[in-house]
Amino acid sequence: MILGINELLRLVKEENLIEGLSERELKTPEGTGFDLRIGKLNILKDGNGFLGVTERATPNIDLVAEYNPNKKVTVEIKPEEYYLMTTIEKVNTPEYLAGLFRPRTTLFRSGLTLYTGICSPGYCGELSFGLVNHSKYPFKLEMGSRIVHVVFHTIEGLSNPYKGQWQGGRETTSGKKETQI
Repeated sequence: MILGINELLRLVKEENLIEGLSERELKTPEGTGFDLRIGKLNILKDGNGFLGVTERATPNIDLVAEYNPNKKVTVEIKPEEYYLMTTIEKVNTPEYLAGLFRPRTTLFRSGLTLYTGICSPGYCGELSFGLVNHSKYPFKLEMGSRIVHVVFHTIEGLSNPYKGQWQGGRETTSGKKETQI
């Protein structure tokens, strides 16, 4: 079952479901979830990734831009480049909920794809997503813009809370191999 806005706002207030929501989302959210904003934008620095059976590593990244509430920061998303972004907001997902993400429609109307995952039960921290401009035109993006919509679903039965190494919103392994838990 998808949770409605009244229940989500209650969970934000009473259980700290999402930290740092914008005033707009706290007062006039749309649909059945919340829009989250882009806080940091990184670009892949190298191809130093590895996916093994028991070890993995992600490529190194360089910071392109970061949201500053006191200053307008706009970046150009170049065609065919892959970026890693994190949200301003942090989530604290209880064991009975999972969050699913959809990009805001302006992205795909402009040729951009946002690669999302699931916000697992028990996950706490910022959220990271992949962003690619598949058009042949540069796209301007203001840091702090609403970029992704999250909808929360209840889980029937037991869940297995997230215990992974990305807990807390970590963005990369900095090219170092890690043993999987």
